[in-house]
Amino acid sequence: MRIAVAVFDGFTSLDAVGPYEVLRMLPGVEVVFAAPTAAPVTDDAGWLTLVPSATLDATTTADVLLVPGGPGASRNLGNEALLDWIRRVHATTTWTTSVCTGSLLLGAAGLLDGLSATTHWSSVGALESFGATYTDRRVVEQPGGIITSAGVSSGIDMALRLAELIEGRVAAEAFQLAIEYDPQPPFDAGSYAKAPQAAKDYLAAR
Repeated sequence: MRIAVAVFDGFTSLDAVGPYEVLRMLPGVEVVFAAPTAAPVTDDAGWLTLVPSATLDATTTADVLLVPGGPGASRNLGNEALLDWIRRVHATTTWTTSVCTGSLLLGAAGLLDGLSATTHWSSVGALESFGATYTDRRVVEQPGGIITSAGVSSGIDMALRLAELIEGRVAAEAFQLAIEYDPQPPFDAGSYAKAPQAAKDYLAAR
């Protein structure tokens, strides 16, 4: 099984690496980090650099396509070369997935028109401009093997669900145990609906 993870300058690192930590444990899996060129790509903070294992041109098929988000995703919404690659690889996949604003790239590629989908809470309007209907669930499954997940950390939830679909519940639970994914956050501010106004104001002022 081949999993292709699209990466580009300005991607959010956990969007790609979180699901990778789960999906790399699937039996017989090959994970390919595919970028526009063979040059390293840098995350949205500018501090973490990832060396791609393949170029987009060399990655023409996959069983799973994973598209992360970040400012780089928004900057590439008009990048027809990337959007065409997403369309072409999607046509070969069993599952096409996104994390955070990676769903905007799926939308710009025409894959979400008429579907329910999710994204980071700050990009609801942009998602719906591509014909999708936003839902605030962390993971949204749709016909055609399309799975979108909300902001950043939800990519791990999505990957565990995908692992269940591929290898069964026992394997998915084993992978969850392996990464000790047992969220017990110190605050109840992980969604826009629950976050206190002071936290929202803090983000808005940054």
